[in-house]
Amino acid sequence: MPDTALPSVLFVCIHNAGRSQMAAAFLTHLAGDRVQVRSAGSAPADRVNPAVVAAMAEVGIDVSAETPKVLTVEAVQASDVVITMGCGDSCPVFPGKRYLDWQLADPAGQGIEAVRPIRNEIEERVRGLINEIASADGR
Repeated sequence: MPDTALPSVLFVCIHNAGRSQMAAAFLTHLAGDRVQVRSAGSAPADRVNPAVVAAMAEVGIDVSAETPKVLTVEAVQASDVVITMGCGDSCPVFPGKRYLDWQLADPAGQGIEAVRPIRNEIEERVRGLINEIASADGR
């Protein structure tokens, strides 16, 4: 049984093939079992962007087995923090949830050279989020 007292974070972008996958992978990698992590897309792609897979492999994180998932009302309701990344009005909003909107370039159709700076910015934001969650949670 997962510890329901754990803070939970949902990362959302349109295709769940780039930004939200990188953010979820970084949070899982850096926070381990201290946070429940989900990611989803309002219009999921068939697979994770190959340039994202390659860029994450460069920093030792394997996302090759991940598959884009559709955003559900249940996923939003089960999350304490919902971080949107360019999904606009297609992300459902529920009272009592904390929403953050991370303005990030879209890696769709980009090569690895363009994905690296996006990856690095996401890692920096995730590290800040972990510090914020830890200080709010007292962990």
